[in-house]
Amino acid sequence: MLKLAVFDFDSTLMDGETIDFLAAELGLEEEVAAITRQAMEGKLDFFKSLQARVALLEGLPRVRVEEICEALPFMPGALETVAGLKRRGCKVICFSGGFRVATSHAAEVLKLDADFANILHDDEGILTGKVGGEMMFGDSKGKMLVRLQNLLGITPEETLAVGDGANDLSMFAHAATRVAFCAKPVLKEAATHIVERRDLTEVLAIAETVEADRAS
Repeated sequence: MLKLAVFDFDSTLMDGETIDFLAAELGLEEEVAAITRQAMEGKLDFFKSLQARVALLEGLPRVRVEEICEALPFMPGALETVAGLKRRGCKVICFSGGFRVATSHAAEVLKLDADFANILHDDEGILTGKVGGEMMFGDSKGKMLVRLQNLLGITPEETLAVGDGANDLSMFAHAATRVAFCAKPVLKEAATHIVERRDLTEVLAIAETVEADRAS
């Protein structure tokens, strides 16, 4: 039986990339999106790409960041899928290489059990272009997943992981059910299931099938 479901945030639970929405406020969406794309394809070190992208956000007012993050669009099926997994007894958690200002709001709306992401630093309400946190590296999600599994007494066989980019590979390494959701080729190669339709209820169907197969 699946007991833990871990989702990436950007382009998985949320329909888009948080940092692209923030960069658009400064007219830098294309520049930031190009760096994001390289990182998600595994062509650029995630930590270095994160630092480079956040540096471009320097000067953005914190209050505007919060307004943008509270208006981010959820992926179709997100609410139904989280609710469905929780009804089946799963703890549902978000791991994001993005920002807590976005995931904390999403966690409240989606009723997630927890969210882990990075912190955008500001000085007197203005972004400094610096970032910190526990999810800044390419292997951060995997390390955090192992910590949670140990804390909760949950095995990889009882774990479902869903993501779309290269920085999700480390959490895939510790989950028996691995869903590449509208994902980059590098993640599809490591997946047990691939979803190409932008509808998260496909993930709920996979979870139900996995449990049915194990019960038979």
